[in-house]
Amino acid sequence: MVCCFPSNRCLIHFCLVGYNQGVFSGVLKMHTFVDRMGDAVNDPGKQGWLVSILELGAWLGVLVTGYFADKLSRKYTIVLAVVIFCVGVIVQTTAKASPSIYGGRFVTGLGVGSLSMAVPLYNSEIAPPEVRGSLVALQQLAITFGIMISFWIDFGTNYIGGNGDTQKESAWRLPIALQLVPAVILGVGALRLPFSPRWLVNQGRNDEAVAVLSYARGLPEDSDLVQIEFLHVILEEIKAQYLFEKETSEKNFPQYQDGSFMSGFKLGLFAYLSLLRERSLLYRVMVGTLTMFFQQWTGINAILYYAPTIFQSLGLQGNVLSLLATGVVGIAMFLATIPAVIYIDQLGRRPVLISGAFLMAACHFIVAGLFHTAQNNAATGWAACAMVWIFAIGFGYSWGPCACTQFSEFRAILLNLTTVRGKGVSIAASSNWMNNFIVGQVTPTMLKHLSFGTFVFFGAFSLLGGLFILFFVPETKGVSLEEMEEVFGSTTGIAREDQARLDDIYRRLGLMEDGAKGTNNDIEAKGSEERVSDSEKAE
Repeated sequence: MVCCFPSNRCLIHFCLVGYNQGVFSGVLKMHTFVDRMGDAVNDPGKQGWLVSILELGAWLGVLVTGYFADKLSRKYTIVLAVVIFCVGVIVQTTAKASPSIYGGRFVTGLGVGSLSMAVPLYNSEIAPPEVRGSLVALQQLAITFGIMISFWIDFGTNYIGGNGDTQKESAWRLPIALQLVPAVILGVGALRLPFSPRWLVNQGRNDEAVAVLSYARGLPEDSDLVQIEFLHVILEEIKAQYLFEKETSEKNFPQYQDGSFMSGFKLGLFAYLSLLRERSLLYRVMVGTLTMFFQQWTGINAILYYAPTIFQSLGLQGNVLSLLATGVVGIAMFLATIPAVIYIDQLGRRPVLISGAFLMAACHFIVAGLFHTAQNNAATGWAACAMVWIFAIGFGYSWGPCACTQFSEFRAILLNLTTVRGKGVSIAASSNWMNNFIVGQVTPTMLKHLSFGTFVFFGAFSLLGGLFILFFVPETKGVSLEEMEEVFGSTTGIAREDQARLDDIYRRLGLMEDGAKGTNNDIEAKGSEERVSDSEKAE
């Protein structure tokens, strides 16, 4: 299908993100890297910064990407982010001392964070409605594939020149440099991608928007599906949004309509405050933000960033064994993600997230119990390592794909509330990277000073995450956006007023008749009908 071409190409980005997440764990244990970087690796506090500064850069990249995506287009923002990413990788690859690694990883993080916003945004605007859900799960599968590949490349390059004092510096420079290959493919490929139809409409280039929709759907420009979707984008999504935000602002804050900088700042501040003032809105933001919070504090990135170090603390001696065990983590998580991608819509989010959280908590607690004995008893050490692998399986089938799916649905829920959608989504998205940064920063210090307590700590948070889902998060499998309003208690207050105002705007624009308006479901149904018709004609 033509429409899948741009989206599949963008999956390269998620493989790149996964590779970037995993590659540095092995590099940290390579002899020549440790010799060159010295205290930056040997001191736990400095090592934490060496690893986590990339996530700090990614957090900043997330915050600034929205501006460039609107000004430059989604397409050229992806290209710019790839260039920034490549600059950071080149600085790391050619580094002679730790400051270059710190700086290079921060710049790389800027590119990663920007891509993590720009690519999903582009996909959501170019992909047909009927495949957007499956793309979310495929993205997580691509990330775990990238992680798996990075672990095994580290294992292989560790042998360059020997895995001891004779090891060559290319052993650690090569796996870092290899990130340039998918990055260049993504950047060059992005130049050939069509512009987002939504961005084209915002620029007044309506004819081009229709042409892009026609190309992406594999249908003629005058087909009903292309025309319906175009009208949906240009009228419902843009004109209605503009009128809604303008009229809501005039009604709620008439004193801040003079167009000054301070008035704009205050309007933005009040939008954030409204998230705290209205219970149903706070509930939505809490679900999205805390789901991503607990995803990070299960300890998954503590494992991914420091797996060889953790395996050595469990009694595996030498880089070869620890890197081999790390490679098994990648395989286990990747394979566990596959059935989750296939069955995520059949099983539901809640049971999968809850079972995964409790399984991961059990693994952490068992590792903590075996920790001291594992260092002197080979059998106990391997048993503890097996618990780490089972932990990776638990995350792979549950909190990896399901938390991301839950977050994408949270975004869709907030999209119904135009006045606060950007604020709510930005809080949850930035929370993900900030917590990722904190986990990467504190883990080396925790492993040194808390030892087995590190696993008790992450086990407790995994348990809390499961209880949070159990008692506070509703099931969203098979629930329409309209039904979501009831699930999240949006029958009164701001949400109800917003919906009434939006309905009035739809009627004035001619988008609603007799209390009903066209939806994405209508577009999906129409698209299916047209594609079936085209297939019958071809036969």
